[in-house]
Amino acid sequence: MRDAFSEALVRLAKADPNILLLTGDHGYALFDDFRSECPKQYINAGIAEQNMVGMAAGLARAGFRPFVYGLSAFIPIRVVEQIKLDVAHDKLPVIFIGDGAGFVYSHLGTSHQSTEDIACTRAIPNLSVYSPGDRFEVTVCMEMAYQSKSSVYLRMGKSDRGDVHASKPQVNYGDLFQVKSGSMAENLAFIATGSMLCTAMEIATEAYPDATVWSVPFIKPINAEQVTDICRHARAIVTIEEHSVLGGLGSTIAELSSEFAPVRIFRVGVRDRFSRYCGSYEYLLKEHGLDVEAIKQQIHGFLIGN
Repeated sequence: MRDAFSEALVRLAKADPNILLLTGDHGYALFDDFRSECPKQYINAGIAEQNMVGMAAGLARAGFRPFVYGLSAFIPIRVVEQIKLDVAHDKLPVIFIGDGAGFVYSHLGTSHQSTEDIACTRAIPNLSVYSPGDRFEVTVCMEMAYQSKSSVYLRMGKSDRGDVHASKPQVNYGDLFQVKSGSMAENLAFIATGSMLCTAMEIATEAYPDATVWSVPFIKPINAEQVTDICRHARAIVTIEEHSVLGGLGSTIAELSSEFAPVRIFRVGVRDRFSRYCGSYEYLLKEHGLDVEAIKQQIHGFLIGN
């Protein structure tokens, strides 16, 4: 994912000299190519994320296209107020990149884990929220963010789980991708985003081969008619995300379903608690019940009514 992000950023910046990359003292190796290819478009704002957002707002007003990069625990969480008032309020074309979303920085503890960023950002007016599921979706989201000329938060998991797409998919802005077809008789739909897309594909392929799987790279805006149609034709929906079950993808789908097409929805995600221990990324997924076997058990219990 990160390589695809870097490649897309370099390509866009070489084509548009008004693109500027601002980083809060992060991502040195990640931006080696950018500094080499576009050295005058790179700004290290230091460990001063709130000032960095204000700087990006000023640059956007002056006609530049700032990309603001940081760990998702800091961009956007530490700077939510600045994003809201300095950027989104005036619809400025600033693109925020939150790297390492979820539990990727597991060994650094709760301060570096970000499981609430979608909930915090999707409630801010004029701010779009993207959550690509593999490197091809990263490329699509980067291009869409640049073309939108609006305020965007792009959530990116550092831990690549593999590819779902064979090439860059073609999709309209806000649409879901159907990455696995299913049977009308089964009528079970998985809807996943970010790092959990590959997990959803693995579970559906192994345990529910007749289920459909949908990817949601655009949390906001989202194609409400498409979501409603999926809910209307499903006997049950399972949403999967490496984010809190409060305010994330599951909440988005449940809100739309409750208004237009009520259906049973099971939200797989981080429950309302912090991590108890530090450890590897795989350990944290297990602690929070987001490893493949734990999710399979949760889904089975939901489907049999337990």
